[in-house]
Amino acid sequence: MFISTRIALITAASGATALMLAACGGSSSGDGGSLTLDYAYYNPLSLVVKDQRCIEDALAERGTSVEWVLSAGSNKANENLNAGVIDIGSTAGAAALAARANGADIKTIATFSQPEWAAVVVPADSSITSIADLKGARIAATKGTDPYFFLLQALNEAGLSESDIEIINLQHSDGQAALARGDVEAWAGLDPIMAQAEANDGVRLIYRNIDFNSYGVLNARENFITQSPDTIEVVLSCYQKARAWILANPDQAVDILAAEASLDPDVARIVLTERTVIDLSLTPTAAQRAVLDAIWPILVAEGQVRSEADVIAALETLYAVDIANKVNAQ
Repeated sequence: MFISTRIALITAASGATALMLAACGGSSSGDGGSLTLDYAYYNPLSLVVKDQRCIEDALAERGTSVEWVLSAGSNKANENLNAGVIDIGSTAGAAALAARANGADIKTIATFSQPEWAAVVVPADSSITSIADLKGARIAATKGTDPYFFLLQALNEAGLSESDIEIINLQHSDGQAALARGDVEAWAGLDPIMAQAEANDGVRLIYRNIDFNSYGVLNARENFITQSPDTIEVVLSCYQKARAWILANPDQAVDILAAEASLDPDVARIVLTERTVIDLSLTPTAAQRAVLDAIWPILVAEGQVRSEADVIAALETLYAVDIANKVNAQ
C-alpha cells in the first residue's frame, strides 16, 4: 500500500536550549529525564504518533517528559541531532549517510517509509521536458536532503553533473516559491509542498523515479542509543502501532496530514495514498542498502562527502538495528 509525506517549517531552538539538551543527553532510560524528537510532514508516522500521544502515555510512569520539534527537512533534522536539540530525528537515508560520512555521530535505528517524495519540477508553461534540458539552468534545491540527492542522481543518469547547472540552495518551501516567481527554471521538489503546487499552480514533474528516493529513516546519536535503549524501544513500538493504524485507517490519516500541513484534503490523499510505501519492515533491509550503494559514488564525485573512504566507512557502520529487530519480534 502506498503512503507518503513531507515537509515542514522549522522551529528555531536557542543556543542555550541546545546546550542544555546536549548536556543532559536526552536520556530517559531511568526515572525522570526527557526525550526530544522530531515530527515532519514528510514523516506521516510521526504525525500519528504525536497526535495519539503514544510515547507520552508509555513514558508517563517514568516521569519522562516528551517534547516535539518540527523538522523542515533532513538537513534541519541532522542539524538538530548534531546540536543535541533532538534525540531522534527523521531524515532520508542518503542524508543520514552523508551526515555520518562528514563526521556526524549518528546512526540509523529504523525505517518509517519508502516514499516517492522527490521529483524534478518545472512551471506549467516551461519548455523543459527532460533532465537533459536542464543544462545551464538555475535549479532550487535544499542541500543535504533527498530531493537534492535525487537531483544529483537524475543529472548523472542524463550524463550531466552539478557543474552543468546552477544550484540555488533554498529550504524546500522557499524553492517552490522561487519556482513560482520565475527566479529558477526548475526545483528539486518535495511532498507535500510539491503536490500542493501541482494542484494550485499546475507545475509539471518532468522526472520521477521512486528508486532514487532513499527511504525515510529515524536516526539517533550513538550515545543516546547506548544510554537509552528502553526509550528508543518505546518510540519504535509507537511507530509500529502508527504504521498499522494508518494502514487500517487511511481516511483518518489523510485528515491528520491535511490538518497538520495545512493541505487540501485531496492533495493530502495523493501524498498519503499514492506516493509512499509504509507497509514495510521497521528494520532497514538490503533494499535500502542497495539504494545507498548506488548513491555514494555520486556523493563522492560531486564532493558531498569528505572522501570515498569516509563514505564507505560510514555505510558499513550506519545501521544500529538491534532495537528495531526486538520490536519487530514482539
